[in-house]
Amino acid sequence: MTYQVRLPIFEGPMDLLLHLIEENEIDIYNIPIALITQQYLDYLDRAGQMDLELTSEFIVMACTLLSIKARMLLPTPIIETADDEQELDPREELVQRLLEYKEYKEKAKVFQELEERQSRCFWREIDDAQLLKKFPPPNPIGTVTWEDLAHVFSNILEKVEKREQIISLSREEITVRDKTEYIMAMLQEKPQGLSFYQLIATAVSKEEVIVTFLALLELVKLGKVFVRQKNLFKDIYIFMMPLEEGQSNAYSFS
Repeated sequence: MTYQVRLPIFEGPMDLLLHLIEENEIDIYNIPIALITQQYLDYLDRAGQMDLELTSEFIVMACTLLSIKARMLLPTPIIETADDEQELDPREELVQRLLEYKEYKEKAKVFQELEERQSRCFWREIDDAQLLKKFPPPNPIGTVTWEDLAHVFSNILEKVEKREQIISLSREEITVRDKTEYIMAMLQEKPQGLSFYQLIATAVSKEEVIVTFLALLELVKLGKVFVRQKNLFKDIYIFMMPLEEGQSNAYSFS
């Protein structure tokens, strides 16, 4: 009966160190460097006897462990800080590298599980041509023809052109002098009296009505006309003031 020894294959020296720490249930922040170094060298020795191919990284890590072991035997240098004195641990750099490797390994394991789960999923290939034949996309314009679209576009252009046309209207300037002369001319034609409603019947704006009323007040003030009103809020009748002997009907605006 032959005795067979099988050594696990590790991806690199950091993978081997992490395996030894987990196998011995060691605190990664307080590595017994002598024990780990001995087990690491034993693995390299057995791998060499079995003609396993080892990369140079395993040899470099072995040298690093021996160097750390030697420094652990020497007096520890003290680093003075602003707060207190702190001893320099030769294992600190190795611990940081192991922690980083452990984190990357755990993340890689998660991605590997996702990849394995995804590998168990299978999809049927999609034939886009057949899908479009069975389910054609809806026509957004329905039964509208290009002639209809051209007609609508022509109407829109016509409306836009009309909208851009600007019509300018000149504002007629109306003065009190013009309206007083107009009132006197109307009274010359109607000496029996003139209705105020009739006077403003041809007014085209609110401003013209106001100016007409101001002109009437001006003529009353100058004694050229007088007004009568039968009832409150009723029509106002305008009469020309009777002329005295030798007085002219001519109106002068001062």
